[in-house]
Amino acid sequence: MSVAAPAPAATSSYLSARIQNLAESQTIAMAKRSRELTAKGVDVVNLTFGEPDFPTPLYIKDAAKRALDEGFTYYTPVPGYPELRQAIADKLRRDNQLDFQPNQIVVSTGAKQALVNA
Repeated sequence: MSVAAPAPAATSSYLSARIQNLAESQTIAMAKRSRELTAKGVDVVNLTFGEPDFPTPLYIKDAAKRALDEGFTYYTPVPGYPELRQAIADKLRRDNQLDFQPNQIVVSTGAKQALVNA
């Protein structure tokens, strides 16, 4: 004779009190507020999720696929890959007449990471 396990009760009754009492993520709260202000016509610089509001261009998708095939599948150095930092310094010099050395340039995954690393 087998005994069926009891069906779980409503979700909230089997979650721990700590989980039930978690506060809303500040990132999500800021994203909501950003959308509210934008809907009211306020010009907002949204640094919440770091997601572009346009589709990823094909040349970026192709470069990402190449990078995976070339083994770029691990965390990057905190300030960014040296080759990328050099390329950025070269671009700034060539296109913007700005003279920066690669050790003065940091590449991050987003504004929040850059602020934390600063």
